[in-house]
Amino acid sequence: MAERAKRSWIAEGWVLLSIAVVLVPLLYLVSISFMTQAQISAGILVPTELAWGNWAKAWNSPVPQGVVNSLLAAASGAVLTLVFALPGAWAIARFRTGGRALNGLILSPWLLPPVVAIIPLLTLLRMLGLTNTLVGLTIVYALVNIPVAIWLLDGFIRRIPVDIEEAGRLDGARDFQLLVRVVAPMLAPALIAVGVIVAILNYNEFLFATFLTQSEDVQTVPVLLAGMLSERIQDFGRIAVSSLVAVFPVFTIAVLLQRYLVDGLTTGAVK
Repeated sequence: MAERAKRSWIAEGWVLLSIAVVLVPLLYLVSISFMTQAQISAGILVPTELAWGNWAKAWNSPVPQGVVNSLLAAASGAVLTLVFALPGAWAIARFRTGGRALNGLILSPWLLPPVVAIIPLLTLLRMLGLTNTLVGLTIVYALVNIPVAIWLLDGFIRRIPVDIEEAGRLDGARDFQLLVRVVAPMLAPALIAVGVIVAILNYNEFLFATFLTQSEDVQTVPVLLAGMLSERIQDFGRIAVSSLVAVFPVFTIAVLLQRYLVDGLTTGAVK
């Protein structure tokens, strides 16, 4: 009994420490967002005078449009990634396409430094007339994350009993019908989980967005935040507000879809 109580105390302490590590920087960011430059330079933790002007300046900056651009590129790229990754993962898991080595070979380019792909991607998008556009950035996001989506979905597909798919074939369903009407609905929790993971990767991506977008009306929020940090005179209050605005959508999505993330990443489609 004493041993169980000790383990419970250790677990609770670890959870509290993890929460503090996550929340303390965010709370300090909120505090900075209400500080003047003089208060920030003084190194105080809590503002003595609320500087609401920081929020007005951030709202009137390109940051809100950057958040919208990031959400559009991230969500659209994640949907396209799933559209291409699901058939690929199903073919590898069920038909042994490419043998045992294909799954690892598909993932290996994703592990390379992304900077090696900048010049080829920039050249291809220029030929297609898609440089400095959200459409071009979305296509890049979709293609770049297909390997990791296939790798994640492969394990979920292998958990689906083969007998269910065989029953569908006996009923006359072809491969495409089987994938859309049988496999995809059973993989709904996994598809949501993988889609959210890929969308967050897209939302936080910086390198491709920096090279493939130049004008502020199509730039994503990480690029805009980096531009604020490179200014000669940095307005840390405005940067703090802009950072909070950038964090809010991802935090909200993670909270709202927490159940699907947990279900998808732990049990997959098998109940």
